[in-house]
Amino acid sequence: MESERAEYVARLPRKRMGAGALFVDALGRVLLVEPTYKDYWELPGGVVEAGESPGAAVVREVREELGLRVPLGRLLTVDWVSPGRYADDGLMLIFDGGELETAQVAAIVLQSEELRSWAFCDETEAATRLPDGMARRVAAAVQARVEGRTVYLEDGLAVR
Repeated sequence: MESERAEYVARLPRKRMGAGALFVDALGRVLLVEPTYKDYWELPGGVVEAGESPGAAVVREVREELGLRVPLGRLLTVDWVSPGRYADDGLMLIFDGGELETAQVAAIVLQSEELRSWAFCDETEAATRLPDGMARRVAAAVQARVEGRTVYLEDGLAVR
């Protein structure tokens, strides 16, 4: 019985998962980072490791990438991403990182092996630095933060 269950579980699909943090400044601009190993910008965050919760993953990634130890707020978006940039589909989650204070911004220390730079970007700037689906996801997260809700997306588009 136990071996049958183990076989069943082994056959279940696995999903790629990532988690990011939406940090803003006093002007409402979004903090984006420029990875050294990608040709586009993204939110701070990264891959959720096996056995790790998405919340723990983003806290870990923000600490590793930016040197910041900040509590995360609520979940803003869940985005199902179809195969395309990667061979398989996945789930991408964005949590509210809140508004960074001047001292927190001054304390940012980039992990130079992974990040080239960072910048606060308004919606137009973010749209030029992010891939289309990610730009839609970030815009939806900004809106969800303002409206105090969580939204479900597919490829960055709201599903109703």
